[in-house]
Amino acid sequence: MCTLVTIETSTPVCSCALSRDGKIVINKENYEGRSHASLVGLFVHEIMEFVRAQDIQLDAIAISSGPGSYTGLRIGVSEAKGLSYGLGIPMIAIPTAHIMASMMRKKVDEEMLLCPMIDARRMEVYATFFDRSLQLIRETSADIVDENSYNDLLEKQKILFFGNGAEKCRSIITHPHALFADDIHPLASGMVPLAEEAFEKKVFVDIAYFEPFYLKEFVATIPKNKIINVR
Repeated sequence: MCTLVTIETSTPVCSCALSRDGKIVINKENYEGRSHASLVGLFVHEIMEFVRAQDIQLDAIAISSGPGSYTGLRIGVSEAKGLSYGLGIPMIAIPTAHIMASMMRKKVDEEMLLCPMIDARRMEVYATFFDRSLQLIRETSADIVDENSYNDLLEKQKILFFGNGAEKCRSIITHPHALFADDIHPLASGMVPLAEEAFEKKVFVDIAYFEPFYLKEFVATIPKNKIINVR
């Protein structure tokens, strides 16, 4: 077993956790959004103070690797890289959709599929499909959702949609096999089983070259300037 710090910043929810031998020792979560830059540093600082006070030896840092918020992912990955490099310990990256599916796998029966959805722009979502054993059925894709979305899969079996992307799809995906779970977010505490598995298998990323999985390029918006005519 191992002692890990896990960091999740891919959505408006910001969370960090310290785990030891599979048990959560410290868990920090904030659901207010748009404060990742200050909160991640604060959460990590509090965790590291406890680690030093208790003379705990960390084994690895784990980060949620995306897709999700471009800014949130960069903040989380930068923090994880700094910790990993500074402490001289390996870094683990777990896909965000995999974290979400792992958190929900015990809530579905054997015949259902899990579809974590991360909000993108307008009616677009980042959607991934897993079975209950977390086998990948369809890789993550940026989908524009309409009333016919996923009908090929829905005709065959029930699907549980969840995540902040699923919330805006409930009124559009109305197939009788489509089920929805509310208020499901990827969390640092939910990363722990997957991060421990990766640690045991020594599945680490290169700290210097690792980049989050953005899926799409970041597009900056430029505010429109008001033009004042002076006569």
